[in-house]
Amino acid sequence: MIGLDTNILVRFFMQDDAKQYNQAISVLETLSAEAPGWIGLAAIMELIWVLTSIYKTTRPDVLLILNHLLSRKEIVIEQVEVIHHAARMYRETSVGFSDCLISASAHAAGCDRTLTFDRQAAKSVGMTLVS
Repeated sequence: MIGLDTNILVRFFMQDDAKQYNQAISVLETLSAEAPGWIGLAAIMELIWVLTSIYKTTRPDVLLILNHLLSRKEIVIEQVEVIHHAARMYRETSVGFSDCLISASAHAAGCDRTLTFDRQAAKSVGMTLVS
């Protein structure tokens, strides 16, 4: 198994640098279910941030990218069920992916609640508003 950094994923999905896109394709083509690539939670979070903040990728397109990653047998994602849960919240609300992932991670860790000052996160993804 080999770890994949965010920039490999960005180049693959955005295809904005021909040389690095081709290198990313070459890397991804070497992966298999027996020798998979591993993507950590931090890389997923950073990928979504880059896509939405830098590339202005739409929510539906972000969800397509997440679904693509989640469905690949040659990709292992850290805490994949947490990512699935966060993706569902992201699809069903208008909250940013980071808040969805924070809520899903806290839930998976067994937290009784997640405290926030963010009214939208409290309303949409079940966090508890501190006021």
